Amino acid sequence: MARCYCRWRNVLMCLCAPCILMVLLFTYITLMVCFNMTVTTSTSGTAMLLRGAEITHFIASGTYRTNFLAPLPKTFWDLHPHRGAVWNELQLAIDRYYNPILSPKRKYKRLNPMYESLLGQSFSTVGDLDTSMSKFANLPQRMLEFVSHMHQRDYPILIQPNMTCGAGAKEEKEPPLLLLAIKTTGMNFENRQAIRQSWGQAGWVAGHKRNRGGEGEGSEREGGGYVRRVFLLGKENHKELGVDISELLFLESKHYGDILQWDFRDSFFNLTLKDVLFWDWFSRLCGRTRFVFKGDDDIFVNTPAMIDYLQDQLQKPKAHSVMRDFMVGDVIGAAIPNRVNKSKYFVPDSFYKGLYPAYAGGGGVVYSGLLTKRLNHISKRVHLFPIDDVFVGMCMVRLNAYPTHNPAFLTFDFPEKEEEEPCAYHTILVVHKRRPSQVLKLWAGLNETQAECWNATLRNANNKKN
Repeated sequence: MARCYCRWRNVLMCLCAPCILMVLLFTYITLMVCFNMTVTTSTSGTAMLLRGAEITHFIASGTYRTNFLAPLPKTFWDLHPHRGAVWNELQLAIDRYYNPILSPKRKYKRLNPMYESLLGQSFSTVGDLDTSMSKFANLPQRMLEFVSHMHQRDYPILIQPNMTCGAGAKEEKEPPLLLLAIKTTGMNFENRQAIRQSWGQAGWVAGHKRNRGGEGEGSEREGGGYVRRVFLLGKENHKELGVDISELLFLESKHYGDILQWDFRDSFFNLTLKDVLFWDWFSRLCGRTRFVFKGDDDIFVNTPAMIDYLQDQLQKPKAHSVMRDFMVGDVIGAAIPNRVNKSKYFVPDSFYKGLYPAYAGGGGVVYSGLLTKRLNHISKRVHLFPIDDVFVGMCMVRLNAYPTHNPAFLTFDFPEKEEEEPCAYHTILVVHKRRPSQVLKLWAGLNETQAECWNATLRNANNKKN
């Protein structure tokens, strides 16, 4: 009986084993054929889509190219992509200190009061900083000077308005809508005077809506706002100028009450100091001011249109939450540092590597008073950078906030012949590079053509010529 059972088992194994193997082989072949058909269809569809020019896939240089996967950067695992750049390595030490992932138990509700010592300690944290600094031997003198004091920002105030947030604080019946903070130098008195007599007038300023009609106090409140003004200055070297203008600035301040001067050398690379010191001053003395317009002293501003624009922002839904990050201007994204040695914007790769963050051109930008206080807070964690508007962009990134582009901010002047149109200056908020005589002439023309251009609207992305 046992022999019979073994015989039949052997017979079944001989018959079933080949059948099972054939079924498995057939299944494998079927799956492979289906897979190849799917891949071929997917590849063909992708190729057709690319050829259609509707959607294109950009693969950056310096990456491994693959047919089906996203590009893989060669430097993906590089822990020091900006090695040798002084600013990057210094800032890396600060960013790591405040990184909530690297330091989960550290509290950040209030900034460490020893932030200045922390910025100083970052110099000793970078082990090969001495080697990096040796690369600066052949750099322009102003870069050498900047590096030598880039960790300092505690400069006393020499002149300031009389404990008010700029000129124009008298007889205000409501919180000031706008503070005009203009960067200037001691010798540019003509520029400051042109601004005072034109678009920079302090006090109650009516908007275009007010000028277009409406009577009574109620309509005035709807079509205007209180404006204050302050000029931001450093200290010029009277030996280089050949004259000491400190007494003249004191008299100017006494007469106009709009001078804010600190005891640091006024230079192009020190414009960043004006930002951080102004933010600190604003946070202490300008708590009720809704907006700040920061600009240069060679610009023209359509102040009535600016007033209307800001009033409209306050009327939008959830305006209060939007004001936390509100910054508007001529936004420049993914800019490359200037490597031309003779340019005043020159930044060598031994000092900074990488692209610049998105930033609003410093010629003229407007942001909320709430954001100003947040910038003052976060700026204490960011090393100074020689290009002031780029530094503001660096602070914005660390706030997880980004400026909004508005075509009515013309940092690089009007395009083509648009300026020749009769109502061109009624369609913009800011335009850069105007001499004092031009500013006065443009302001007079803006008022003279008010009735003619009553229906002009601001430039926008869809219709640049309104």
